[in-house]
Amino acid sequence: MNKIYAIGDIQGCAPSLKSLIKKIPKESKMIFLGDLVNRGPSSLGTLRQLKSLQEQGRAECILGNHDLHLLAIDAGLRKTKGLDTVSSILRAPDRAELIHWLRHRPMALSNGKVITVHAGILPQWDLQQTIECAQEVEKALRKKSYVDFLANMYGNAPNKWSNSLKGSERLRVITNALTRLRFCTPTGQMEFESKEGLENGPKGYIPWFKVPKRKTQDALVYFGHWSTLGLMRRNNVIGLDTGCVWGGKLTAMEIPDSGKDSKKLEIIQVDGYDHPLRM
Repeated sequence: MNKIYAIGDIQGCAPSLKSLIKKIPKESKMIFLGDLVNRGPSSLGTLRQLKSLQEQGRAECILGNHDLHLLAIDAGLRKTKGLDTVSSILRAPDRAELIHWLRHRPMALSNGKVITVHAGILPQWDLQQTIECAQEVEKALRKKSYVDFLANMYGNAPNKWSNSLKGSERLRVITNALTRLRFCTPTGQMEFESKEGLENGPKGYIPWFKVPKRKTQDALVYFGHWSTLGLMRRNNVIGLDTGCVWGGKLTAMEIPDSGKDSKKLEIIQVDGYDHPLRM
């Protein structure tokens, strides 16, 4: 059986991506955990390479907050910020093709036992509901009127899930959970400012994966987004954002088949980008 690897945040570090792919067996498949572009030296090259891999059937790419940021910039809803490195995509002759491809990527993937997301999963969601919620956002992004979704995507409220949520508020909560979540309360109220380690959340908030009795605790969850955690393995949760864009590593980790001990999963790493602003 061919191996499948989950891969952490690339953020436009095309040289690291190229080095990593050389180390992964050609018959294997890859799932990239979002934040494909931005902050690194070659967002355009990264996006083109990932698109090619996906079209070859070798990879799939989940959307992260930086990828949604690019879509909003392309749609004229946001402006580039100081550390952004997506201008090359906006000037590219294949810009429209790349953007169309990007907005047709998934927000989460699961085989029923393993789930991959960019940031986190709310404690009230089980595996099925997580995928169903992800599909709601995917459907909105793939419509001809997708700019309407992007125009209402940003904001920190509502900051808590309810099954009764509708329209843009419902989609915003789903998007924030899947692409921005780090800390929440035991009842699932989200907090979006804190970016440090596990013990540095505001009073009353804990890492989303430490919420007691969260409904995905029996699934194996792979996620990115939280570079200050580094490579993290605990309680059926694996964090793979190892700070590639900040001089860390780009990390791939094997996704197990049903018979493999999760403690023996293969890890492949390459050097990241020595960002000029890295402290």
